[in-house]
Amino acid sequence: MRILIVGAGSTGGYFGGRLALTGRDVTFLVRPTRAERLREAGLEIVSPHGNFTLAPSLVTAGQIDKPYDVVLLTVKGFGLDAALDDLAPAIGPETMILPVLNGMKHVETLEARFGPRALVGCVCKVATHLDDAGRIVQLTPLHELAYGEMDGAPTARVAALDRIMQGAGFDARLSSAIAREMWEKWILLATIGGVTCLMRGNIGAIEAVPGGADFALAFLDEVTAIVRAVGVPPSDGFLKATRPLVTQHGSPLTSSMYRDLEAGRAVEVEQILGDLLARGQRAGLATPLVHAATTHLRVYQNRVAPR
Repeated sequence: MRILIVGAGSTGGYFGGRLALTGRDVTFLVRPTRAERLREAGLEIVSPHGNFTLAPSLVTAGQIDKPYDVVLLTVKGFGLDAALDDLAPAIGPETMILPVLNGMKHVETLEARFGPRALVGCVCKVATHLDDAGRIVQLTPLHELAYGEMDGAPTARVAALDRIMQGAGFDARLSSAIAREMWEKWILLATIGGVTCLMRGNIGAIEAVPGGADFALAFLDEVTAIVRAVGVPPSDGFLKATRPLVTQHGSPLTSSMYRDLEAGRAVEVEQILGDLLARGQRAGLATPLVHAATTHLRVYQNRVAPR
């Protein structure tokens, strides 16, 4: 299978790098400035599982001459619209698009542009960031990629995809409930992102103050109520694991949105919180905590956007 990784940032670079390192046919679609950096220094990954550097195969916009079998879409949500025209030549009748964007709005966007059959559900779990030298730094050992048909069907194409992903240097998993997992990840991202950004601290710091744990759980309850009303309800097991996660004493846990906020970068407020808030409002739900976090981050986003 020919695999195109759209983006070579902290997520795409990590999973694409491991796929390339283990011999898969991988090409990265990147901006010219990122291509120049990668040609000079290579794709560098610093990881608890071992560091490595490789010379990646690269294309930039306008250089794709035929479709790929798999497109792993790893851009930020606010960069999706700009990326669609760039990646369009890579999409053929049999191409599988695996998006690892946050939220669920991108599902509707991709289905409208390329048709529902092109989409394969995907969830990644990894904590990485680009350091000042342009290296991809993995913060914890967790590195999982789950994928499957949105309706859970055991098709031949996802079986073939699974064979390619197995043994690629990360934990790969074929899921028969990927749609639910995508909604569950949104619950987790919205809750952790919302509470850490609104309170400007990690989970442990929030839990340490009076009422902090109750605040985190109330935020989780609001997000869960929205998803129950408009999406695929989470499993009991997910909620049982998530409640202690967002109230753990001394936990250093934050979110990528919080890390972007602290660094003064643009944040995915509309994809992670704004779209969720809008869906809840259309369903007639009152979610004051989600509303507060969304407003807070919109004010921040308007301040950093000109930069």
